[in-house]
Amino acid sequence: MADVEVERRGSAVWIRLNRPERRNAYDAPMAQAVADALEAATTARSVVIAGAGGSFCAGGALTGLARPTVEEMRKLYRASLRLFDAVRQCPRPVIAAVGGAAAGGGNELVVACDLAVATRSATFGQTGPRVGSAPVTGATNVLSIQIGEKRAKEMAMLCRRYTAEQALGLGLVNEVVDDGALERRVGEICAEIEALSPRYLEITKTSSNVWWNAARDSFSTGLGMLVQAIGSPDMLEGANAFLEKRPPNFPDPT
Repeated sequence: MADVEVERRGSAVWIRLNRPERRNAYDAPMAQAVADALEAATTARSVVIAGAGGSFCAGGALTGLARPTVEEMRKLYRASLRLFDAVRQCPRPVIAAVGGAAAGGGNELVVACDLAVATRSATFGQTGPRVGSAPVTGATNVLSIQIGEKRAKEMAMLCRRYTAEQALGLGLVNEVVDDGALERRVGEICAEIEALSPRYLEITKTSSNVWWNAARDSFSTGLGMLVQAIGSPDMLEGANAFLEKRPPNFPDPT
């Protein structure tokens, strides 16, 4: 079973995250494979990112965080950054087809995509401070442009879950559709894009990246800070609490 499935559907390329047993959370090789597929999709008119098995994406896989090494965590952080950059640098519109949970880095993947359509059962939210991390590749910076600073801080800091209708009201997604209608509706949007000029869509997308580009340095700075925190008591407690399915008990600040 491939971790990432790539399918050409007419003028669109569909990229499907295919690790349903872990809610399509990605490790470094999986993130690199999605980035490769995005970079290879230049002959398409549009690109769709979807998830298998009733989930969209749970972000970076946490299975290795109980005993983290700097080398492995650097690989995951760099692969995450390359994935989000590949979404933004892809010359074609990239659509998130969100069925199920978009959590942590999966929620940031929605932030990175140009458009997003969600099913009514989809959920959204960040997980960073709850699991011993911080959402520095989108949710602490670019998300504020999309939904407003106070709402973005609420999402990034409080780790709440949001329904699809709430995400629509915030401006995180463009449309909400009935469960079972997601692929049909996204296919209709792909057909709509097919009728437009790819040259001028690319210009439009490149120009629209102004806020992403302005925040790009903060991604690298934030990831550098996360590297410095590898193995910290907060990181270990957050990861182990998640893996053990219990509430975390973080130490008091010093």
